[in-house]
Amino acid sequence: MIATGIMRLLILGEGRHRPPVIYENSVMASNADFVQYIADQCSGAGEITVKKMFGDYGIYCNGKIFGLICDDRFYVKPTEAGRSLLRDVELLPPYDGAKDYFYIADVDDRDYLSSLVSETCKALPAPKQKKK
Repeated sequence: MIATGIMRLLILGEGRHRPPVIYENSVMASNADFVQYIADQCSGAGEITVKKMFGDYGIYCNGKIFGLICDDRFYVKPTEAGRSLLRDVELLPPYDGAKDYFYIADVDDRDYLSSLVSETCKALPAPKQKKK
């Protein structure tokens, strides 16, 4: 991959099929072991599930999405409740074009992450019901 500091879309190839798309500075999809580690670390907050989304993962607590795992980095939706618990407040977009999320660098303290997830989820709206 070419590293220039700017996310640009490169379209390579020709033909009747869609050409592959490569994003500069895109490291890789998240490692499954890292995703499982984050889920385990947050498990004190409730039932944690992850869903693959566009090559990375959405992370849920009791059915409510509260964060993303992108390129082996953990991001939590910003809320005032979550901000009050953060040791370091660092707002970053998890991917190009995304809104800022809290970037969580300290993922080794299970109690800290469980508290952060629990308080964040309390502050987030209930998930929308799917139409049938």
